[in-house]
Amino acid sequence: MSTLPAPSTPQVLRLETVTTDEAIMVKCIGHLTFDVSADFKHDIKALIPQTRNLILDLTDLAYMDSSGLGAIVSVYVTSKRSNCSLSMINLNKRVKELLGITHLLSVFAACSEYNIKMP
Repeated sequence: MSTLPAPSTPQVLRLETVTTDEAIMVKCIGHLTFDVSADFKHDIKALIPQTRNLILDLTDLAYMDSSGLGAIVSVYVTSKRSNCSLSMINLNKRVKELLGITHLLSVFAACSEYNIKMP
């Protein structure tokens, strides 16, 4: 009999998009990890030509690893090159800590306790 833990089910990321005249807001729900980061980048980058303001709502983002952070940085670079503003709102403590540890919090100018606007 094996005492190894059962393999965990990969966590999924669900994206809900709301489009207005001024912006596209993407609500990220679940886990932004290595398993889903490539799909996240592809889906978010496809929205950039459609708007001048892109907002990532991280209210329901339960977890993000370094690959997820890299995906957000990649989206930021693409949006910057396309003259699209990228904002992150409703950051949880874990995401703020990850941005701080990686010194990206200084790159992404803090606007308020729950809102970070990408320069």
